[in-house]
Amino acid sequence: MPEVSFDRHPDSYRHWRLRVDGPVAWLEMAVDEQGGLVPGYELKLNSYDLGVDIELYDAVQRLRFEQPGVRTVVLTSAKDNVFCAGANIRMLASSSHEWKVNFCKFTNETRNAMEDATEHSGQTYLAAVNGSCAGGGYELALACEKIILVDDNSSTVALPEVSLLGVLPGTGGLTRVVEKRRVRKDRADVFATRSDGVKGRTAVEWNLVDELAPRRDFAAHVRRRAFELAAASDRPDVDGIRLRPLRREVGADGIRYRYVEAKYNRSARTVDITVNGPGDEDWLLTLTRELDDLILRLRTNEPELGTWLICTRGDPAEVLRHEAAAIGRDHWLANEITHYYKRTLKRLDVTSRSLIALIEPGSCFAGPLLELALACDRQYVLDDEGSTITLSRHNFGTFPMGNGLSRLESRFYRDADRLDRLRKEVDRPLTAREADDLGLVTEALDDLDWDDEIRIAVEARASLSPDALTGMEANHRFVGPETQETKIFGRLTAWQNWIFTRPNASGADGALRRYGTGRKAAFDRKRV
Repeated sequence: MPEVSFDRHPDSYRHWRLRVDGPVAWLEMAVDEQGGLVPGYELKLNSYDLGVDIELYDAVQRLRFEQPGVRTVVLTSAKDNVFCAGANIRMLASSSHEWKVNFCKFTNETRNAMEDATEHSGQTYLAAVNGSCAGGGYELALACEKIILVDDNSSTVALPEVSLLGVLPGTGGLTRVVEKRRVRKDRADVFATRSDGVKGRTAVEWNLVDELAPRRDFAAHVRRRAFELAAASDRPDVDGIRLRPLRREVGADGIRYRYVEAKYNRSARTVDITVNGPGDEDWLLTLTRELDDLILRLRTNEPELGTWLICTRGDPAEVLRHEAAAIGRDHWLANEITHYYKRTLKRLDVTSRSLIALIEPGSCFAGPLLELALACDRQYVLDDEGSTITLSRHNFGTFPMGNGLSRLESRFYRDADRLDRLRKEVDRPLTAREADDLGLVTEALDDLDWDDEIRIAVEARASLSPDALTGMEANHRFVGPETQETKIFGRLTAWQNWIFTRPNASGADGALRRYGTGRKAAFDRKRV
């Protein structure tokens, strides 16, 4: 696969049209059939691949930061009689396993970002389904708060993956149908096993869509609903900020940004990631964008670098000063930065890599940067007076994980006494021994043992099965209650991951391979 870049701008979109009409933005899907990210397939019927979704993610981000006056986003199709046919089947059939899984993970994260904009930014997404809508296309609509389906006696919504492809709706469809749309489970069973989908009044009755509109009145009806939704939002009508291109140096041995640096050690299969403390006043937003970009690039382009070693460098007091200025204030931009950093940490949480935090003299694991250490599977601190960590009030819930808990609550699950004790330590630098005593690190090591112990830990990690590590880490990271997000990234993703490797789906005679050939898939009939 080619080196994938996640840089996009509306001026150069190949697959989407974005226009703003006062408080309403129109995001129209117009997929270029010849615009696949890699050769070998055509993106017919508004089907999509990773390149299409990268543009969508860019649009979602820009609408939040550059267009604060937008209160409703209408997601629709620029093509007649078709909304979206979902993920491109030829692309899925020809892709490697890790490509398929990462593709599904990124599209899930993008749809979650749409829901996050609706919930936390007053920017409501409305799906205007103006034609046939299947698979990932319906999953795209499901990520919207409201769905309007054209009533033309032919347009349907469908999740045909089980019946046609031998796989599952990979971007949250099964979960959202019953969790978000509250479709009755027997009807959901019928729906997910019908390749032809559901249309018209039945789709409304089953709660698969919210309402119908005749084709002759469809555009006017959608516009009217979009402005009604906009009127109910309290999003401010102010000027936004430009998301300028990131400054980045990419080489064979790593990536360097303004505040983030990654160095590859291919022989050890590790990445040394250093996050630097504040510089300019835009530090936290720039840092978040850089960290977001780095996670995506490493996940997609460097799948064999299985262990990430995370360090910080800077003044903890400056980190806390910037936190106070940029997080938790009653201001639209502070709100967007807070939720963007939250989403980026969530992206780290669901990344299938071993994460180890290294806390040394000169580190600045304080407040928001402490969340990076808490997101790791292990934390090692050098027992030196210069090695400190600092809790802030925002570590107790401002940046929740997908399970709805803070990383401290996940670390000390159902231990209210420990959390109360930690609240008393807010804003005070904690020494290595104090952090160890409080349970905030895995181990405090003296300088004689530091290099050897870290080397042994990293080498031990590299000797283990990557598949087993992925499953182990995901189970340990997400304790406590299940939410829509944990079901999508845990239960649904785990099953899809397994199904993608099975001959019934991906074998030479499997449903993905034989789709469109006129030949039926040959299934192994044993239930496993």
